[in-house]
Amino acid sequence: MPRFRKDPIPVIRTRHVLLSVLLTGSLTACSAASGATGNGGEVTEIRYQGWVGQVTYPELAESLGYLGDLKLKWVGNTISGPQDIQATATGQVDAGGAFNGAIVKLRASGARVKAVVGYYGVDKEAYTGFYVLDGSPVTTPRDLIGKKIGVNTLGAHSEAITKEYLKRGGLTPEEVDKVELVVVPPVNTEQALRQKQIDVASLSGILRDKALSRGGIHPLYTDVDLFGPFTAGSFVLREDFIAENPGTTKKFVDAFARAVEWTQSRPREEVVAKYKEIIAKRGRNEDASAIDFWKSSGVAGKGGVIADREFQTWIDWLEREGDVKPGQVKVSDIYTNEFNPFRPGSTS
Repeated sequence: MPRFRKDPIPVIRTRHVLLSVLLTGSLTACSAASGATGNGGEVTEIRYQGWVGQVTYPELAESLGYLGDLKLKWVGNTISGPQDIQATATGQVDAGGAFNGAIVKLRASGARVKAVVGYYGVDKEAYTGFYVLDGSPVTTPRDLIGKKIGVNTLGAHSEAITKEYLKRGGLTPEEVDKVELVVVPPVNTEQALRQKQIDVASLSGILRDKALSRGGIHPLYTDVDLFGPFTAGSFVLREDFIAENPGTTKKFVDAFARAVEWTQSRPREEVVAKYKEIIAKRGRNEDASAIDFWKSSGVAGKGGVIADREFQTWIDWLEREGDVKPGQVKVSDIYTNEFNPFRPGSTS
């Protein structure tokens, strides 16, 4: 196992707050222009946030030539789905993605965003595991009382999965409140666990597999064990953006969906090679070695087509937990497959 540096990992400690989407500023979209406009008055440039050492579907779509004359403008990186869709809701970017439960919460808070395509999910190859060190005294849900779990953000996938695991383990709401979530940048989470700054680490995708290759850790629980395969997160656009830019919306979602389908239908080695090529060309001084561990998008629907249950599950769950009022959010209002070329009955 390689040596890790001994200086403390920067973390943000906070008490357990269920699915709290931290909105700063107004949920009304900014009035600033979204980007360059064409002759038809629609924007021809999509602003987005990236992820360090990873490739987003808009970036893949651009590399594959699916975007046509539509341009991308990278405005920086994020480590948080809720932050990404918050930035979309406030008009700082034009499109962003997050856990579907976080999208439900954002919509319930008054943000007029709509999910248009699924972009990550859970299956036997692509899942989030919650790992402990070999020999850890934490072996059951009850052992987590008073312990720290490292996650990339609050109010998203890892918090929802953890809350469900604790509930199924028989913990009362008061006991659940004694489980502390610690926000750690994903690239530092494994290190924080090995240095025992946290007791459990939420790890997924290539970062999970890279950590597992070093040994010394094992899963306490996983999302796929709890819920089975499902598309877990979607990309959203603001409703006013869709209304003002129907042609651009169709181009963007069509290209995005085709990029998702490309990863679903191509050999793993081809996808890995393409991702490495994209990271090298964009020149952000990143380490692309983790891409070697990519296995699956985890997206359940072909081309990211969204199913009712992928939102209804979290609407029902949030209503039971009291975080969303009954009927406050309807699944028919929160997403659309209208622009996805792989939707049932599409002739695109």
